[in-house]
Amino acid sequence: MKPIVVSEPQHDAWLKGVIAGIVVLNVLDGILTLIWVYSGKAIEGNPLLSDLVNAHPLAFMLSKLALVTLGVILLWRLRRHPAAVITIFLAFLAYYLLLLYHLRAMNLGVLERLFERLFQPRV
Repeated sequence: MKPIVVSEPQHDAWLKGVIAGIVVLNVLDGILTLIWVYSGKAIEGNPLLSDLVNAHPLAFMLSKLALVTLGVILLWRLRRHPAAVITIFLAFLAYYLLLLYHLRAMNLGVLERLFERLFQPRV
């Protein structure tokens, strides 16, 4: 039986873009988490990093960045395996949804008005 190939060399460029997106979204999540925690409106949900966020914010950010970066490097090296590519997309989706959650929690009236104007039925 022929193995399933999900990532060919010609797909590497866009897969790198997805991985870069994961890293960027991770940094945004870290910054927004620090803002929420230090404003007293949230706590860190990751038990591996929850102690660091209050005690050492720089160590929190560096640890968060290191863990995710090492994870995506491993996934990149395994990109010829279907499970690795699926995991890359799931990680991107998770961070994307997390960013939407942060934005929703900010209650940005500007975004709400923009969406209302864009999706308002035309008469």
